[in-house]
Amino acid sequence: MTPSRASVAAGRRTWLFDLDGTLVDSCPAHEAAFRQAIAEIAPGALASFRYADHVGASTAEVASRLVPGDAVAAGRLARRKQGLYREYAEAGRVDVLPGARRLLDRLTRDGRTLYLVTSGSRGSVERVLAARSLDGCFRAVLTSDDVPVSKPDPEFYAYACRRWAVDVADAVVVEDSAHGVASAVGAGLATFQVHAAEPAAGAISVPGLDEIVSLLHQEQR
Repeated sequence: MTPSRASVAAGRRTWLFDLDGTLVDSCPAHEAAFRQAIAEIAPGALASFRYADHVGASTAEVASRLVPGDAVAAGRLARRKQGLYREYAEAGRVDVLPGARRLLDRLTRDGRTLYLVTSGSRGSVERVLAARSLDGCFRAVLTSDDVPVSKPDPEFYAYACRRWAVDVADAVVVEDSAHGVASAVGAGLATFQVHAAEPAAGAISVPGLDEIVSLLHQEQR
């Protein structure tokens, strides 16, 4: 029998969070950075570019898709996009999503262990966390710089669990994208999916982060 949302929230002591689209509204800044980088380096790919098609993938992977067969151009594109995005992050153009601080604060008060598992590069992630005062929320952070694969490969989350000795049966993931859900579910992790119009296969659908806070309140009733 599928466990209830409340029992999943109540029963897990370790929480693994995605960042982009889950805790912070970084999509506008990512898309703007990609569009500017593409216009400069691979203008022929701009007309067909849809950021929504790439949500959850690493910058390097997206760049390779945009200029297939040209590793040099893909590398230049990825570096330029990352540089632009980091400028946007430091300028405050990445906002914290509703409920994110409440959820992180509540879990911390309850003594849960929090980790960040993100497809972003470490430099970009560190800038966002620092700019929004989220850098003290997590015991450790795993980025695309640390893993040789990308979401939706289950090895992304499996590697995180091995690295931090996380008991899969005692952990829950919070993700937003289908790529992220596929990686987490494939690694055997219970997974809440937020901010999604259509739940991905295997996900426990929750409208937003405040609803997870409400599930935690139910635990104490």
